[in-house]
Amino acid sequence: MAAVSGALALSALAVPAAHADGTAHGFSFPSLTKRTAAPADDAEGDTTISSVVVNAGKPVVLGTTSKLTVKVTLTANDPSGIYDADALLYHGTYPNAVDGAETSVKACGAKNAATYTCTLTYSFTSKETVYKNGLAGTWKVAAYAVGQDGDFVEKDALKTFKVLRTSKVTVNAAPEPVKKGRTITVTGSLTLANWETHKYGGYAGQKVALQFRKAGTTNYVNVKGITSSRTGSLKTTVKAAQDGYYRFNFIGSPTAAPVVAAGDHVDVK
Repeated sequence: MAAVSGALALSALAVPAAHADGTAHGFSFPSLTKRTAAPADDAEGDTTISSVVVNAGKPVVLGTTSKLTVKVTLTANDPSGIYDADALLYHGTYPNAVDGAETSVKACGAKNAATYTCTLTYSFTSKETVYKNGLAGTWKVAAYAVGQDGDFVEKDALKTFKVLRTSKVTVNAAPEPVKKGRTITVTGSLTLANWETHKYGGYAGQKVALQFRKAGTTNYVNVKGITSSRTGSLKTTVKAAQDGYYRFNFIGSPTAAPVVAAGDHVDVK
C-alpha cells in the first residue's frame, strides 16, 4: 500500500517487516481533502481489529459553540504483538472529499501483547469540525493495525457512529391554577443548533409527544402527539383532570439529538 500524506495525516509507518515480494509497508491516513486515488480495504497475515468504540457508544452531540473531546478505544490483535494502530473519524466517502476530526494522539504505538487496546482522543468543535449542517448524521471510522511481524489490516469503513446537532425544547401549561374540566393550553418551542450561523433556530415539521405525570408519581405517560410549526412552535390543548406536570418530549431525528423539557406543574382545583 502506498503511503499518503496531508495536513491531517495521522502517521506514516516504517514497519519491521516487508511484503513477500520485498517491498516495504507504508501506512498513513490521507489529508481530509479531495484526493484522486483511494486505497481499498487490504490485509495480509493474521493481524485483526476486533473492536472500535467511539464516545463510549453514544452519539457525538454538538451545539453552536461546543468543544468536545471524543475518545475512541481500538483493539488490535496479532500473535506477534502490535507495531502500531490508528483510526480516522470522517464524514463522506473515504478518502475523497472527506471531512473529519483530528486526533490529538499520534496513533497507538507498539505493544508486545497479542491483544492491544489503546485509546485515541479526537477534538470536535462547532466552528471547525462541524462547520456546516450537512455534516450531521452518520460518520464512519477508518482504521488500520500493523503486527510486529509486518502483517497488517486496513478497513476504510470499519464502523459507523452518529454526530448530531443539539436540540432544545420548552414548555408552558396555562392557566395555573385551573378548574377541573377546563381547557389547559400547552405551548412551547423546538429549536435546533445551526452550525453555520452558530445560533438556534426553529425546527419545523417534527413529531413531538405531549406527556403528563400525575403529582406524587414518577412516570410520564403520552397524552398526544403534535407537529412543530414552520417556526418550531408547539401548541395543543387538554382538559384539566388532576394535578400534575406537562412536558414535551422530542425523540430526535437522523441529524438531531433527542431532548425532553422539564415538567411544568399545573394545579387543578
